Amino acid sequence: MKEEDALRRAGSYCATAERCKSDIREKLKKWETDAEAIERIIERLEKENYLSEERFCRAFVMDKFRFAKWGKLKIRQALSLKKISSSEIYNALDAIDEREYLEILTSLIAAKKRSTKAKSDYELNGKLIRFALSRGFEMGDISKCLKGCDEYDV
Repeated sequence: MKEEDALRRAGSYCATAERCKSDIREKLKKWETDAEAIERIIERLEKENYLSEERFCRAFVMDKFRFAKWGKLKIRQALSLKKISSSEIYNALDAIDEREYLEILTSLIAAKKRSTKAKSDYELNGKLIRFALSRGFEMGDISKCLKGCDEYDV
């Protein structure tokens, strides 16, 4: 594919949703664009504000947190796989409101608690902890929320 065609298609691709450099690189490689042209296209997309790693990172964090209800660990891992810098990841994760974060975790645990069968409280807590860990939440936050669920007997 010619460089101008690839640039136009990549611009359209970026205009539909926030993208990161690795997504664009992948698309351009799929379209069989040569390596030098890929870097020029990415630079131009950034210059023309079609592509912003910071903007992508903020949007990704908020989408995965609010809609998919992922924890910070899982979000951080997903962004690392997209080759986003650590500083940008931490800045975006810091934007998450701590109170909202714990409320979402508490509601996830409460819903799971209602649908989980266990022979003892110990077994139930183990299942709830594994569930929350699999969603990417940190153990300290899980402990806080488990205590909160017990206090309110959700």
